[in-house]
Amino acid sequence: MVVTVEDAVQGTLDELGTPLDRITFVVFDLETTGVSAAEHAITEIGAVKVRGGQVLGEFGTLVDPGTPIPPFISVLTGITDAMVTAAPKIESVLPAFLEFAAGTTLVAHNAGFDVGFIKAACAAHGYPPPVHPVVDTVKLARKLLTRDEAPNCKLATLARLFSSTEPCHRALSDARATVDVLHALLERAGSFGVHTLEELTGFVRAPTPEQRRKRHLAETIPSAPGVYVFEDDRGEPLYVGKSVNLRTRVRGYFTASETRPRIREMVGIAARVRPIVCATALEAEVRELRLIGSAKPRYNRRSRFPEKVVWLKLTDEPFPRLSVVREIKDDRAGYLGPFTSARAAEDARTALHEAVPLRQCSDRIPLRVTDRTRRSACALAGLGRCGAPCEGRLDAEEYGRHAAAARRAMELDAAPVFSAIEARMQRLAADQRYEEAAADRDRLAAFIRVSARMQRLRALTSIPHLVAAAPLAGGGWEIHVVRYGRLASAGVMPAGAHPTPFVDALVATAETVSPGPGPIPAAGAEETECILRWLETPGVRLVQVEGTWSLPVSGSGRLKARIDRAYERMDTPPHRWSEGRPER
Repeated sequence: MVVTVEDAVQGTLDELGTPLDRITFVVFDLETTGVSAAEHAITEIGAVKVRGGQVLGEFGTLVDPGTPIPPFISVLTGITDAMVTAAPKIESVLPAFLEFAAGTTLVAHNAGFDVGFIKAACAAHGYPPPVHPVVDTVKLARKLLTRDEAPNCKLATLARLFSSTEPCHRALSDARATVDVLHALLERAGSFGVHTLEELTGFVRAPTPEQRRKRHLAETIPSAPGVYVFEDDRGEPLYVGKSVNLRTRVRGYFTASETRPRIREMVGIAARVRPIVCATALEAEVRELRLIGSAKPRYNRRSRFPEKVVWLKLTDEPFPRLSVVREIKDDRAGYLGPFTSARAAEDARTALHEAVPLRQCSDRIPLRVTDRTRRSACALAGLGRCGAPCEGRLDAEEYGRHAAAARRAMELDAAPVFSAIEARMQRLAADQRYEEAAADRDRLAAFIRVSARMQRLRALTSIPHLVAAAPLAGGGWEIHVVRYGRLASAGVMPAGAHPTPFVDALVATAETVSPGPGPIPAAGAEETECILRWLETPGVRLVQVEGTWSLPVSGSGRLKARIDRAYERMDTPPHRWSEGRPER
């Protein structure tokens, strides 16, 4: 069986298909002073590097464990205290072993034991945990061998079947025996259609009957970038995904490597897979978002309800106020967002109220307050947190200065909000009211992060027309037309083609985009962020730009970086995380 080191990053389904004869394996074995990686130490490491059935090198050394070796361990392994007295310690051996194993797939018999000791040694000496794929020959043997062939899966038992090397509880000798066992097991696995590392990884988890029965659905899927749609027998979308190689990705759903219960259930219901070939990976990513947002397939969990975002609105009335809304209207109001929840929008509103004394009531106040329309102010006026326009203390012009400050903080410069919340946090911390200070920190973070995001989005969505190109590894260019932050066209220009007529044709056939109101006038925030990530990748070149692509000079991006750092060190007292006051 293949298991993955706990801390390894799981590969994507696009990585299916690495032939086993191209994989470099490091088959290794450890001898130790005991069975607990936390309490015991390594006394010997032996490893053999192989690829395609050929031995590429060996690594073997005794290791001074730094503690006496228990007598029963010495009897078992033959390794004594006298033998390891002059041996290097693990801190000297570990770097050499990690270098020997770099970029390979680790193999061990009862791999959890051996990998556990390596991980513990890495943690103790400041090395990152190993991220190698790991093959466990014990579990692989249990899958491939019958009881008649092998009454158990001990290394000595398997070595008698497949190896001329007799295991003797010495690391290098046992590693050599494990190499022979591995090769014999891989040969048997081939008869089950296991020819790649990724197929081997999921071999022990057999696919469901539905997965095996539905494999024919992937037969006509092309090997091209695009979007795939699993549909039921009525043609209703069940699941939408994307891939740079549709065939490879879709085939993965019908193998043992797909273990997600919901997706296995979905495969059992699916009647067909509809491919949508795209010119580029970016087009596929955007189409996926649009299809999920419009069709809302029940087995997709991400991006299904882009319309459920909320906004913080500075209303367009004589005495504006802040309101949480779900819709952007074509008015002169100011908008901040999108927020993923009303709670986050409320937090941002509270932060802004700390910096700007806007009214917090929802009453309509006429442009001119008369004796008939005048009413008593609320408690906020007495606290100095509202100019009380309801009583006529502020006229529309004076109040308008507060509204303008709020709009500037929302759209251009959040430093006043940052400074106001920082000062309040310092006062609370001085009174040892740390929980309240932390709550204010979270409100400020909600405001700054969304403000920075909106400014970044608006920088692109304000551009009526943009054409950009990126070089392809095999030659040629992928070219995209973007209008108001929406992908309007995508194409691949072959190597050697003249760019001008190709770009002109792509622009001429691009979608006509009529912008709506607000910061994201033509596409969802996720789509525009996908485009921004592509535009910011190395090698992308701007071909045509109408307008100016820029961020506010006092924008929230610089403040967001400081907020993010603060959350990385949550143990820092709230009154100290904002050291370095922003410039006004």
